[in-house]
Amino acid sequence: MSEILDIANEMAHDLFKAGAMDEITMRQVKALCLPPQRAFQPEDIRRIRLANHVSQAVFAAILGIGKTTVQQWERGQKRPSGPAQRLLDLIDRKGLAALG
Repeated sequence: MSEILDIANEMAHDLFKAGAMDEITMRQVKALCLPPQRAFQPEDIRRIRLANHVSQAVFAAILGIGKTTVQQWERGQKRPSGPAQRLLDLIDRKGLAALG
């Protein structure tokens, strides 16, 4: 499903650039193309971090949070908030390169 949403988003972006779609419609398409928010379990967060070959400290720096927060997520003592869930989902689907 993610691949289909990516294609739809690219097509909409091309239409917008060509002047065939207005800004309001483009925003609506972008909102529709967002994947549903996922709930991450401690093992998911650790798997994502390890799959990207980074330490807890580096992962925290990339996400703009403290190392302690990553540790608490991986122990199940805390859960990622909405924006953090979106970033984790993006990193899980596309890797750290998606942030750069």
